Amino acid sequence: MKNFKLVSILFVVGGLYDGLLGLYFLMFPMNIFDYYEVTQPNHVGYIHFPALLLITFGIMFLQIATDPKKNENLIPYGILLKVSFCSVVFYHWFDQGIPYFWKPFAFFDAIFLVLFFWAFSALKRERREKPREEM
Repeated sequence: MKNFKLVSILFVVGGLYDGLLGLYFLMFPMNIFDYYEVTQPNHVGYIHFPALLLITFGIMFLQIATDPKKNENLIPYGILLKVSFCSVVFYHWFDQGIPYFWKPFAFFDAIFLVLFFWAFSALKRERREKPREEM
């Protein structure tokens, strides 16, 4: 696959992005709320759980990067993560407003969503075309 290296790089970047973001929210859960003067959740667990989910998905993305063909079945879960976050942020942003600091994350995740979908489609296309090439 021509794009195999590019797919691996994409998932390394995605893994580092989500993993480091999750680690930041795990270690410094209230800092970003304070910085943007947004009301903090009433319990730190509301931040810790999504932070750990981000770390988990970051690890999964790094696993995909090691062998995208072998781990292609994991990519839809990453796509669903990005769809979930983007849909929540964009819905609330346009419906009733949302604190600014969520908006850049939604745009980055929208970009990752498109790129993850591209990667998944490219891997599936290659799998379909492979038997034809061997004839």
